Amino acid sequence: MTQIPLSGASGRAFSPTGAGADRGSMYEAVGGHETFVTLVDRFYEGVMADPVLAPLYPADDVDGARERLTLFLEQYWGGPSTYSQTRGHPRLRMRHAGFRIGPAARDAWLAHMGEALASLELPPLQHDVLWDYLDRAARSLLNSFED
Repeated sequence: MTQIPLSGASGRAFSPTGAGADRGSMYEAVGGHETFVTLVDRFYEGVMADPVLAPLYPADDVDGARERLTLFLEQYWGGPSTYSQTRGHPRLRMRHAGFRIGPAARDAWLAHMGEALASLELPPLQHDVLWDYLDRAARSLLNSFED
């Protein structure tokens, strides 16, 4: 696997998916669990006040959505595999297929995630690696061209 020249507190290089725990992981480099909880909490603060996105989230499952996103991101970036242990393979497109995701929803999602990510004040390279993935993931879930 190609290594991205980033390092965590240990100074070890890591891969974007955290493969090879002996090499460190993005999860560790950005601060682990607390960083991902903060990212997701700040993201949902914006989402729940957004007129485009808030209706997509069942009011009785916002906490569940927060937990699932946190677990998914932690696992993707080399943290615990709790997401797969509890929910199976992520299958992002399948899990989002029941929601109409048009350009306005995608753009609103990206705006709130961008603000949440910026609030973490990560080093530029770590920020950019995370943002690249989040941007690609949001664009891949587009399933409607109507708003």
